[in-house]
Amino acid sequence: MDFKLEEKPEWGPLATFVPNKDEPVYNWFYYKEGFAKELVFRLAEMFSLKKGMTVLDPFCGVGTALLACRQLGLDSLGFDVHPVAVFAAKVKVRDYDTEILRSEIKNLIKAKFRLPKVPQSGFARRFFHPRSLEDALFFRNLILENRDRAVRDFLLLGLMSVAIKCSYAYKDGAVVKVRKKPVAPMRDMLRRQLFRMLRDLDSWKESVSRRFPANFQPENAGEAHASFGDARSLPIESESVDAVITSPPYLNKIEYTKIYEIERSLFLDFLEEKPAVRTYIGLSLSKLEKDMARLEGILDYETVKALPAEAIPYLVDMFQSIEEMHRVCRKGAKLGIVIGNG
Repeated sequence: MDFKLEEKPEWGPLATFVPNKDEPVYNWFYYKEGFAKELVFRLAEMFSLKKGMTVLDPFCGVGTALLACRQLGLDSLGFDVHPVAVFAAKVKVRDYDTEILRSEIKNLIKAKFRLPKVPQSGFARRFFHPRSLEDALFFRNLILENRDRAVRDFLLLGLMSVAIKCSYAYKDGAVVKVRKKPVAPMRDMLRRQLFRMLRDLDSWKESVSRRFPANFQPENAGEAHASFGDARSLPIESESVDAVITSPPYLNKIEYTKIYEIERSLFLDFLEEKPAVRTYIGLSLSKLEKDMARLEGILDYETVKALPAEAIPYLVDMFQSIEEMHRVCRKGAKLGIVIGNG
């Protein structure tokens, strides 16, 4: 089979999350491993996707593909194993009653401070000034008392974003470093963040690219669902999706768990335990040999033998993920897979 290779260097920046920094709702939680909304728009146009079709993102991260599909009237399914990413994706694709949110935000911001119990040890303590940590925990505890899950999660995502800005945390590649600096009062920052998020709900629908000029109305939005799930074993029916738009994790890029550990441990520790991001820690020799044998059925023997040991389970994982994509795609489905020279 012959394939046509076409260079589009102007698409390069769209393989990063940077363009989303100025996009309402998309920018509620910065996720440097993501891609841009505009990439999804361009692929949807290239694939001639229409309302009523379903798009899958088996490595959905914070839900950029899902949110973009909503704007285009496409249904979408997203899965990931990272609790922080799935939480952010769920919050961003929900529908909200803005008047209820407005009332709850006002109540939260004017709440009288009560000194929370601060752990004497913990991963997050060294990244915060004591007062900032107290504020973060105070607002966290207050938010978790809210019985309306949609409101609670909306407020909590806003707090997570603000708390990192009011911390000493500096995310440098695969590690989180301490960088002492003056920090703004968290209550004021939280007020600004939450009311900005509230305004975003009214404006995000208008940010659809001009190349999709159909009159967009809320009732025309696609259905989006984000869930915990393993890309190697998706909980969806065979031949049920019309397209895949995704960006798999790169080889040895396992810092996802470390780089967002502050958010997980400080704000999302109530989430139940989910599948590990990587399942090959402590890999046995027998397991490695079994995977090598499987790869030899795909690649030639010399290629497999030349691979470093850590690459073998990764490639088997990717092979299983691609098998799953093949299983769930309808005949003629289109795939947009973002890869990089990592």
